Amino acid sequence: MSPMVMSTPPASRDASRPLGVSILAAFSIVAALIAFTSALSLLWPGGPLEPMWRLNPPAREGFARLGPWAILLLGTVSVASAFAATGLWRGEQWGRRLAMTGLTLNALGDLASGIVRHDARTLVGLPILALILLYLGSRGVRAYFARPP
Repeated sequence: MSPMVMSTPPASRDASRPLGVSILAAFSIVAALIAFTSALSLLWPGGPLEPMWRLNPPAREGFARLGPWAILLLGTVSVASAFAATGLWRGEQWGRRLAMTGLTLNALGDLASGIVRHDARTLVGLPILALILLYLGSRGVRAYFARPP
């Protein structure tokens, strides 16, 4: 019998995933769940999820003005966030790009809301979004996503 040669398996992409990428993947799952729950609550006005709008009544009013488009919008955000989370977690380049696109659209929406509604509170998240986008565009994070699986 030949002796068995023990070799160390190659490091998996999971082992080298930056902590920030893991956190953003988790954040994306939470965003997907929130958007999905919001869409469900709009499908059944006055249903068991309706009390959640007490946290942000103006958002409920804004979605009500959009009508059925609000459900489509929130459904799209939910699916896109879930895909971004999957891509980020798996270390896929498309996941990083999708996350960056979603965050950029969020920032543009916040900026437009701040300008149109003259509500500076909507601008609070912009520096945070900018830092996250800078992080996802950093050399180390790009290198992680550029590695073959």
